[in-house]
Amino acid sequence: MIYIVIGFLWLSICLYIILGGADFGAGIVELFTHKKARHKTKEIMYESIAPVWEANHMWLIIAIVILFVGFPGIYTTLSTYLHIPLVLMLLGIIARGTAFTFRHYDAVKDDWQILYTHIFYYASLLTPFFLGLIAAATVSGSINPDAKGFLDLYIFSWLNWFGVAVGLFTISLCAYLASIFSLRETKTKEELSLMIKKSKQTMIFVVIAGILVFATAYLSDIPLITWIFSKPLGIIAIIFATIALGLLFYCMKQRKLTPVRVLAGFQIVMILVAATYQHNPNIILLGNGSHLSLFAEAAAPKTIAALGWALVLGSLFILPFLFYLMFSFSRLRK
Repeated sequence: MIYIVIGFLWLSICLYIILGGADFGAGIVELFTHKKARHKTKEIMYESIAPVWEANHMWLIIAIVILFVGFPGIYTTLSTYLHIPLVLMLLGIIARGTAFTFRHYDAVKDDWQILYTHIFYYASLLTPFFLGLIAAATVSGSINPDAKGFLDLYIFSWLNWFGVAVGLFTISLCAYLASIFSLRETKTKEELSLMIKKSKQTMIFVVIAGILVFATAYLSDIPLITWIFSKPLGIIAIIFATIALGLLFYCMKQRKLTPVRVLAGFQIVMILVAATYQHNPNIILLGNGSHLSLFAEAAAPKTIAALGWALVLGSLFILPFLFYLMFSFSRLRK
């Protein structure tokens, strides 16, 4: 049953990065769009994120619950040493959702809309940045339980150059996903050309941010290159991600938009596989040379069994209704 629980944890993280990432990316793309095209981009982005707007944070909640119930030692470590970026990330999620709701549904359209819009923009930008900082801290060895002093324990455990690079990479991935996901929501050739241009621009940002991640990992003595390229699975994952990128370019050139979302999501999965499989099941690498393993830190077998059955049975109810939600929105847009 432990493998089922770990599988659901990994699946929930993947789906949150893909669906939640596209959600955050909508605000990022709109922020960095020229003012003349911003209104049109806003409308397209609304159509793009509408099917998953109410559901994307469900995956984050599931991941947190799995860690809290199934792996309390890992949950405690994260919530203790990374409590500052975690709180800032959660505040960003709340601020962004609130601003989006008031900006879109407020009965009175006045100067407050400007404030709502700016909160939506910068919360969309900063929230995935802190998500990247948290992810980087778990594998960089910057969390050191033996450290002394507040700064070393609770600030430098996540605030470093590698973390900043991963944060920027996460931002670029979110913008990339949002641009790709929006292609099918365009209604005219002009809109499609605009979003294809955005997609290509965000691809460039992803590549630049990725190079920055490798550079800062090398300077920080983090064996990221070894993790990815030392075994066949990592190389295969990178090859598949590259092939998917080529297919995306082909689909955009031929204006075949049906598979673009699947290809973009597949790319994200391959990136996660390449970056994490080497040190799994060690989910947190600590600065004192130790690590926290999903197997070693698992709760009691009866707890894991109950959690596993709850996840399996819950998925039978959640997933069909999620697909129905997406289907309903797609029918409404036709």
